[in-house]
Amino acid sequence: MSIARAFDRGKAFIAFITCGDPCLETTEELVCAMAREGVDLIELGIPFSDPTAEGPTIQDANLRALSGGVTTDDILEMVTRVRGKVSVPLVFMTYANVVYSYGAERFCAEAAQAGIEGLILPDVPFEEHDEFARICDAHGIELVSMIAPTSHDRIATIARSAKGFVYCVSSLGVTGVRSSIATDVGAMTSLVREVTDVPVAVGFGISTPEQAATIAQDADGVIIGSAIVRLVERDGRGSAPAVARFVRDVRAALDEVIEVPAPV
Repeated sequence: MSIARAFDRGKAFIAFITCGDPCLETTEELVCAMAREGVDLIELGIPFSDPTAEGPTIQDANLRALSGGVTTDDILEMVTRVRGKVSVPLVFMTYANVVYSYGAERFCAEAAQAGIEGLILPDVPFEEHDEFARICDAHGIELVSMIAPTSHDRIATIARSAKGFVYCVSSLGVTGVRSSIATDVGAMTSLVREVTDVPVAVGFGISTPEQAATIAQDADGVIIGSAIVRLVERDGRGSAPAVARFVRDVRAALDEVIEVPAPV
């Protein structure tokens, strides 16, 4: 199945959590809670010791998970269990070294077998995209393309090869909660839509239902990570109720969005 089905019912809510923070049992509980409350796709972060695209909140989550001893094999076993409980698309978000050290062919084969449908590698530039895309394609995994405000003329080129959805980075720098988003998201999504029908989801910095609704006027979906990870950091093993409430609030805001027509 294509992960684009996450966009079938309207504005998609994509949520990110770090696997193993604070433990894999909690991760499994959070996946089930978020799916139940209306998340359309879940990004599962495989922790890495040097997550260069992440801000302090997710960096700390990576360190907590690694300190707890979580491994890629453990995460794959968890995904296999949780796949029997939820039907929403699941994608891995991690770094090239994690895939290389595990063995790219083995990683994609076992991820697909566990029920993963997509892969996001934020440290792999588009010029090196094909190396991973070939292996992903062979195992039925969609390698998600990312565009940023600095992509400029490359946006159309990147979008033409996109699968699943286009991950539009709303802000320069690393992930994290922001009080406002100044990037012209509408202009970026318009450039993508000129060359592909693949949905566009916007992430980096979205942290409130109000921000999510505003961004969703121009995008097909929103991605929220740091705001959820902060709740997990605060409440630890008991974080599922707070995360579920947050998801309900964002879901309700997205369901109220009326897309603003593009200017003629």
